[in-house]
Amino acid sequence: MLLLSFALLVGFLILFKSADYFVIGAVTTARNFHISPTIVGLTIVALGTSAPEIFVAVTSSLQGEPELAVGNAIGSNIANIGMVLGITALIIPLPFRDDILKKDLPIMFLVTLCAGVTLVDFHLGFWDGLLLFACLATFLYRLAHEHLANRTAESEAENDKPHAQPESAANYEQEYISELDEITDMSQQKAVLTLILSLVFLLLSSELLVWAVVKIAHRIGVSELIIGLTVVAIGTSLPELVVSVTSAVKGETDLAIGNIVGSNIFNMLAVLAIPCLLAPTEIASNVFWRDFGLMFGLTVLLGFFAYGFSGRSRISRPEGGILLLAWLGYIGSLYFGF
Repeated sequence: MLLLSFALLVGFLILFKSADYFVIGAVTTARNFHISPTIVGLTIVALGTSAPEIFVAVTSSLQGEPELAVGNAIGSNIANIGMVLGITALIIPLPFRDDILKKDLPIMFLVTLCAGVTLVDFHLGFWDGLLLFACLATFLYRLAHEHLANRTAESEAENDKPHAQPESAANYEQEYISELDEITDMSQQKAVLTLILSLVFLLLSSELLVWAVVKIAHRIGVSELIIGLTVVAIGTSLPELVVSVTSAVKGETDLAIGNIVGSNIFNMLAVLAIPCLLAPTEIASNVFWRDFGLMFGLTVLLGFFAYGFSGRSRISRPEGGILLLAWLGYIGSLYFGF
């Protein structure tokens, strides 16, 4: 068991590090080929930040363990709201920005409902995956259209007022890209090599991670679904926790919330679609009633906090405590087999 636990830890560490290098290599390669920063931000960076969940889903599905992929997708969303936002709000209350309230949160609610449609018959199949990928394409198109509109508006504003700053908050995709400015001088050969090696290590680490999870599940007598909902979900949500807490401490609370909203959207549309297409499977009824039910409930609770039904459009410390307790109660129920 000690060896399996070590393999699990090593798998997580290599997975996260190789995902970082994947983004660096892919962004640099794209820039060297003069690909639009918009396309880079909406595809490569989005894929890179979701790479741990995506590669675990692909590997587990190909190895005949689709329940692990389903558990990872749903469990990560539960952990993102309950654990990540709960802990972050306990440190610093999180106000909601207007454009998140008007655009991003409604999309997350809609995506959650679409995921429920695919799960309600207790079967994940090709048409379910097609529905989710169609929603993903629509979401990316909306981001691209909005990004281009914002760029046009900012250019016009700069022409009228050369020193004026954009009134809207910083675009998340632009922030990701700007953080990578220091690696733009990487040669094309080195960028391609970094991209290829990172992909190899992503595949190898996800293989190691899935192997360790399956072996541990068999040793302790629990299903791969439970491991996916707990250990793997928490592990793949740790980067979101670090980003959200760090952003909030630095005063970037918008980024802390936007990070989670975006992650949850991609988990439902990209990660959950993978087992549908690669390994269609029947799921237990409690995946819908217990696991999706809690994810849906936490999403609704987040909306309750966001839209100011409590008087303020923010997650206060007590509300963060409620989210965290709900997540801890859920983990306890899985542990005790409720």
